[in-house]
Amino acid sequence: MQMNDPQRYLITAALPYANGPVHIGHLAGCYLPADIYTRYLRARKRDVLFIGGSDEHGVPITIRALKEGITPQQVVDKFHFLIKESMEQMGISFDIYSRTSNKVHHETASAFFKKMYDDGLFEEKETEQYYDETTKTFLADRYIIGTCPVCANPNAYGDQCEKCGSTLSPEQLINPRSALSDAVPVKKKTKHWYFPLQDYEAWLKEWIIDGHKEWKNNVYGQCKSWLDNGLQSRAMTRDSNWGIKVPLPDAEGKVLYVWFDAPIGYISATKELTAQWADYWCKESTKLVHFIGKDNIVFHCIIFPAMLKAHGGFILPDNVPANEFLNIEGDKVSTSRNWAVWVHEYIKDFPGCEDVLRYVLCANAPETKDNDFTWKDFQDRNNSELVSIFGNFVNRTWVLMHKLCGGKVPKLHENILDEKDRALIEEIQNSKSKIQNLLEEYKFRDALFEVIDLSRKGNKYMQEKEPWIVARKTGDNGKLTAEAQALVDNCLHLCLQLTANLTILINPFLPNTAKQMLGMMKVVDKMLDWSNAGSIKLLSVGYNLREPQLLFRKIEDEEISAQVEKLKKGLIKSTTTMEDPKPPAENTSAVNKPEIQFDDFTKLDLKVGTILTAVKVEKADKLLKLEVDLGFEKRTIVSGIALHFKPEDIVGKQVVVVANLAPRKMKGIESQGMILTAEDKAGKLYFISPDTMIDAGSGIS
Repeated sequence: MQMNDPQRYLITAALPYANGPVHIGHLAGCYLPADIYTRYLRARKRDVLFIGGSDEHGVPITIRALKEGITPQQVVDKFHFLIKESMEQMGISFDIYSRTSNKVHHETASAFFKKMYDDGLFEEKETEQYYDETTKTFLADRYIIGTCPVCANPNAYGDQCEKCGSTLSPEQLINPRSALSDAVPVKKKTKHWYFPLQDYEAWLKEWIIDGHKEWKNNVYGQCKSWLDNGLQSRAMTRDSNWGIKVPLPDAEGKVLYVWFDAPIGYISATKELTAQWADYWCKESTKLVHFIGKDNIVFHCIIFPAMLKAHGGFILPDNVPANEFLNIEGDKVSTSRNWAVWVHEYIKDFPGCEDVLRYVLCANAPETKDNDFTWKDFQDRNNSELVSIFGNFVNRTWVLMHKLCGGKVPKLHENILDEKDRALIEEIQNSKSKIQNLLEEYKFRDALFEVIDLSRKGNKYMQEKEPWIVARKTGDNGKLTAEAQALVDNCLHLCLQLTANLTILINPFLPNTAKQMLGMMKVVDKMLDWSNAGSIKLLSVGYNLREPQLLFRKIEDEEISAQVEKLKKGLIKSTTTMEDPKPPAENTSAVNKPEIQFDDFTKLDLKVGTILTAVKVEKADKLLKLEVDLGFEKRTIVSGIALHFKPEDIVGKQVVVVANLAPRKMKGIESQGMILTAEDKAGKLYFISPDTMIDAGSGIS
């Protein structure tokens, strides 16, 4: 249930791993929406803190350090400052951008763990963990790579498949191998401290399922799926020499699990920022909102809240408005293949166009489903919307005001206001509540549309009024008649008041543009207060305004072609060098997997199955629920192939099924096997099928 009238707001954005630069998918996923929301709250004069920082203890950091032959500290020192600078240049207005290597964070995370330990909230277990005998290293989840049991991606990580988004454990991977040496890992005993999530399952169901039905469908649905499938104990420590040392005497060589450590970074950064940190973290009158990408939902909605509940004394998130993923030019972002638009490179390639990228990423935000960024769409939105609609309206208003009104705000002659004038006034007055309601509901894309649409209505109004035509009506003395001047005055007065409103309304989205518009109006930042929105008395009659400035420039075809070519060249380069810390992803058909013994192969029970029915799984864009005839029985199999096959097209098809794969629940459905597919270079899937129809259940050897 949402908090109605909080006294203060605490806004967090996911801590990026400091193992590389940030790309536009990061911005679209959480940083831009978090910044828009925070800027809106500041404009409303709310007590708000916006917290961010670098996650410097993740496994990707140690992988990069190993690949490059440098220390993890050297990696994080390099990329923390690059990320911080990119955020600042893009106008992401954190109150603090900290880092988890800071002393205050180590102390805060250690104390958090120690209190839970002292309260008897952990289970101490000796278990067998994957171990790389070549490098003599226990392998954290991200050090283990194998075939995803859901979508058959051959390069899924031990904690997650970045292709289908499934959360995994190393035991679920097929043919696991070490990311460090490519060796087949073995199991070795080690001791760790586990957090029994199942003890908080009933509370989490009440808090989320019953108490937060207003959460976005993707967030609520993923949480419900996890809870329906049942929670299990999760290790909160890892074997490593990089991270926050476990604060116990018998924990040599062990550090806190990064997903225990990282969200506590929000707390430690707030401590670093203000001595009144407890007001924001420990008082129920604070509204806590986490902005994240969909791959972080389980950690921010289940694990971290359970930690806060177990520890005691902390508030819980009021909302977690996670976005989906942003693809690029029809393909999933892949840092390992260098298929990404890096923010620091964009800033160099398009100086002064930071607001253009903010606009495009918000207008095309993946709020409800994965969306696609293309350079052509970037160009079209800039040229057709920012330049031709928003910028055009402001520029026409300023040019005509200087030409027809002497560069001053003209008078409003209320006695001759007509229906079109009154309609525009009503649009201006109603815009505030419409946009405010959308922002409060985290519908930033729709809110931005309303701002642009208001400028579109301004253009339509001016076109209908035609002040440049009216200005031709002169009397016998050759001067503009009083009646004509009054009509011109009214049109441009209202257009100027609309421009002032647009400045307030666009500010959360395009802060540099709003600042430039303030300069043209010769007014101070005070005008950006949200309380001023909807007024038609923002600019005083007779006030001198500066000369017009173009807010946006047209982006040419050559610039777009250069960016597309840069993407392609970068992709080729990344597949022929070893610059990236992560192992090759997605398409690895040309890469040999670790050698296996014949006995390993014979463990697989591969059978031919015939698809009897196929339906889409509710609230899961990528999953199909299949009924497959294996001859001796019919089975339900959930497969991540919905983006590649239409259900009606595959009924009757014969496929190869891994028949002895352990059952696994997905979206509350028990899947009893796995369909094998092949993937081409473009990422398209194909069934592996016999040439001719054969009996269902036939074995494959």
